[in-house]
Amino acid sequence: MNSRLSLLIARRYLFGKKSQNIINVISMISAIGIMVGTAAMIIVLSVFNGLHSFVGSLFGTFDCDLRVEAIEGKTFEVDSTQIVKLRSIDGVVSVTTILADNALLRFGKRQMPAIVMGVDSAFNSTSAIDSAIVDGEYSIGYSRCILGSILAEQLGTRASVVSQLTIYAPKRTGQVDMAMPERSFINRVLTIGGLFCINQVEYDSQYCIIDIDIARDIFCFDGNEISAIGIKLAPNADVDNIRSAISTILSAEVRIEDKFEQHAEFFKMMSVEKLMAYLILTFIMIIAALSIVGSLSMLIHDKRDSIYTLKSIGARRSLVTNIFHCEGLLIAIGGAIVGVVLGSAIVWAQQTFGLLSFSNAEAYVISAYPVELQAIDVLISFATVVTIGIVASWFPVRRVVGRYYTEAKI
Repeated sequence: MNSRLSLLIARRYLFGKKSQNIINVISMISAIGIMVGTAAMIIVLSVFNGLHSFVGSLFGTFDCDLRVEAIEGKTFEVDSTQIVKLRSIDGVVSVTTILADNALLRFGKRQMPAIVMGVDSAFNSTSAIDSAIVDGEYSIGYSRCILGSILAEQLGTRASVVSQLTIYAPKRTGQVDMAMPERSFINRVLTIGGLFCINQVEYDSQYCIIDIDIARDIFCFDGNEISAIGIKLAPNADVDNIRSAISTILSAEVRIEDKFEQHAEFFKMMSVEKLMAYLILTFIMIIAALSIVGSLSMLIHDKRDSIYTLKSIGARRSLVTNIFHCEGLLIAIGGAIVGVVLGSAIVWAQQTFGLLSFSNAEAYVISAYPVELQAIDVLISFATVVTIGIVASWFPVRRVVGRYYTEAKI
């Protein structure tokens, strides 16, 4: 009953006529400040969500849903029976084997170090590499390879013309012949079938993809040694159960990483940046909430006669205090609700219509700034603003109301 009465009186005080119009103006400014701060927090957090999802989609073009690698060493052994068992796991769509190592690429007089990655025929169905081909086609037959677009540019080659690329890799066994050092290298000449562009420098400037049998020949590995296993999952696959099944099937000590774990440092950095943005906006909200202190102090002063009246009719100090607490909450919650609606509407409009777009859209991977609205960010923003409003209203209510209530004489 007391809570309902406090709310009714607080609402009347907030929207009722005051002796000074400046009190209404300051109360409105406080609500607008809370509204703008809440909307800004939702928009900024949504921008980080959009960047996170966008960059993750770029990595997904090249990376598999799960990647299995040896905990120690470059390679581990796996036989065809184990591969068949992996493909039979519930939730697994396809499995590919990968063998990668460093090598030297030469085209004409240009030479560049690169990561030469041998893959089997299932790599195209396990990743989305064919969708990233920008020149030529996805073709890694026995005498063909595909290159990252930046690496191809550095070598001065392309796939639209017949180009012969030579791959050099040091022999894993034997000693270096100082008289004829070229004998210490294995070389293979391949035709460039296509160029891919992931729009990530670490891929586009380093990778050359070839058939895994050629990679075994160049790097002197036997038929069971691989660097990694790539696995594509069904949309609703149980990742934890699949991880357990993989560990049971493989005899080697391996680590199993999803797309985010494969780039843990990058996504951790983005999470830290998002957290810092949230903290900065929270600090700004704290400053904006100081206007609540001013508006409540002026309102309490304006209603001091009402405080005297309430005390004279038997109202306890807790009731009077709750009235002005509700006043601060109405300002904070009202501004936060409008801010949530405004911020969510702006994010939705950006997602749907791309209101903020790049001036030279054809030169970028996307035409508009990526944003993504998440319910957890809306809840965190709303809770943060309301909490700040409660704390901001505590000081003037406790101190000023207490003083006027004590001064009142019955």
